[in-house]
Amino acid sequence: MQEKMIAMQVGAVSFADEGTEQVLDILQEKGKVNTLFLANFTYTRGTGGRPFPGFPLADHGAQEYDLDYVGGNFGTGHAPFYRNTFIQAEDFQSRDHGTWDMMAEVIPAAHRRGMKVYSWIEESAGKKGAIEQSRRIPNFAQVLEIDTRGRKAKRPCFNHPDYRNWHFGLIEDYIKSYDIDGVAWGSERQGPLGNMLGGRWTTGEITCFCDHCRARAREKGIQVERARQGYLELEQFIRNTRSDVRPIDGYFVSFWRLLLQFPEILAWESLWHDGQQQFFREVYGMVKAIRPEVQVGWHIYHLNSFSPFHRATQDLGAMSHYSDFIKLVVYNNCAGPRYTNFIEAIHNTIFKDAKPEDGFKLISRFLDIDEGPWEEMHNRKWSSQYVRKETERALSAVKSAGNKTLIIPGIDVDIPTDKGESLTQPEDVYEAVTAAMEAGGHGVILSRKYSEMKLANIEDCGQAIMDYNTRSL
Repeated sequence: MQEKMIAMQVGAVSFADEGTEQVLDILQEKGKVNTLFLANFTYTRGTGGRPFPGFPLADHGAQEYDLDYVGGNFGTGHAPFYRNTFIQAEDFQSRDHGTWDMMAEVIPAAHRRGMKVYSWIEESAGKKGAIEQSRRIPNFAQVLEIDTRGRKAKRPCFNHPDYRNWHFGLIEDYIKSYDIDGVAWGSERQGPLGNMLGGRWTTGEITCFCDHCRARAREKGIQVERARQGYLELEQFIRNTRSDVRPIDGYFVSFWRLLLQFPEILAWESLWHDGQQQFFREVYGMVKAIRPEVQVGWHIYHLNSFSPFHRATQDLGAMSHYSDFIKLVVYNNCAGPRYTNFIEAIHNTIFKDAKPEDGFKLISRFLDIDEGPWEEMHNRKWSSQYVRKETERALSAVKSAGNKTLIIPGIDVDIPTDKGESLTQPEDVYEAVTAAMEAGGHGVILSRKYSEMKLANIEDCGQAIMDYNTRSL
């Protein structure tokens, strides 16, 4: 029987605070972890640094917040890999821990224990992460997306040659300079239409209309000016909707009419996602050309569970052709509030004709969600059945494409929640891990980061793994 991947996402601060050997002892002994997802490139607190200031500190590590955390590259950049981009190795080198190279220390220590190590790259997830890169990296603004009015946006463009070459160089640097076993690449972003609809992961920006994206659009036969005009009309429609200016024919009918009048709106949305997926394909091909044994996979973020519009862009069967594994986020403890956020956002835009509880029922049916009534959703943790169903759905998608891509669910362990919302309990972790394994998942990835997790919750992951292995004998 193939060994399941039991992975932990862990950042540099944990090894710096607690010591490399102690962290590895805890992960192996308590969590039965056999794989590290090292957050070696991140500018966010979602994967880097200690817990968010103001949220509970874990029962291990330093007992104070790292208010001066910045982020960056927690390995050592090597100049030859960045010759094809103006972004140079020293421009994004982390100095949070001086000149210490996390990868140089942790990778051999983990390998001596028989643990595998994956490079966990969090692209520009979160508005704050992208803004930090713009602030910290010289000339980074040159690779930012362009909106409908010619203004710089907050996030970089997948079609900009310097941005692409920077990340290609970064990944080549990692796989040639370090003995890593895999590359995991995360990008919690969505296209221009999704950004208009609102919710937790939106920027509110309509992108990208840079010269590179315009050229790709023309290659595909998309009329650039029609797309730009359509999005300007959509922007005004959304602005009116949020100001309670109701169109004569209602909100949804008027939205649909805009799509009919400007089919370029959907064409540009598709163009944006095609650019992201083409980037994934090229990363996969590059890694396999250099070190075929290195595993390559992608982080499918939580919006995939809540938005039918976003899920339509995440074709796991198609992605399986350029994926060794897929990390499918199924964070059940924090799911209720996040789903509520999306439902409320969509009902402040295109679904404004209906009440949120009505749209909630419809979208839940679309996505096969059955996790309780609307009036309880704002602070409700979701069951392990959600983890099971999503794992099975992903496995079916890969199988239907004729591939054997590994599906490795990301499990919620102490992801911060707001006051009045549920906190992770050991039994939550046990049940979620068990559900993922019994559904046929090829392992689990404990998320988001070790530095914010309680030891009892890590230990119940280990117990779930041991019990599952016993039943599987």
